[in-house]
Amino acid sequence: MPIADGRWAPHVTVATIVSNGNQVLLVSENIAGRTVLNQPAGHLEPGESLQQAALRETLEETGWEVELTGLVGIYQWTAPDGSAFQRFTFAARPLQQRHDGPLDAAIEQALWLAPELLAGHSGLRSPLVAHCVAQWQAGALYPLSVLEVVS
Repeated sequence: MPIADGRWAPHVTVATIVSNGNQVLLVSENIAGRTVLNQPAGHLEPGESLQQAALRETLEETGWEVELTGLVGIYQWTAPDGSAFQRFTFAARPLQQRHDGPLDAAIEQALWLAPELLAGHSGLRSPLVAHCVAQWQAGALYPLSVLEVVS
């Protein structure tokens, strides 16, 4: 993605793998007329830390307040249309579900599914969905302290 001065800059995004027992929290969302599954995920906004973005996106897309428990990984992916993404995926545990507001416009519903259902699923938003869950299931988890905001 070129920016004003001609430099390439990928989209910086966050995603959260929220686990509860043998299930993970996913969203069913409508993207360009197609329903797909994704982790709660979205773009980093100005003035936010990556952790704040993950907490905000999870709440906006699922209605769940969560506690981040670690960083699963940092991933680089280029979409078929050429859009580049740098994704920071977090692990989290659910704290409480809030019912005081609507979910983001594209979100059809939040749902809990067994992670095994994602491998080979044809309706994922991107290959990152299943890949990140597989990494998390394999034990990938780094302390949140590896991410620092320097002022």
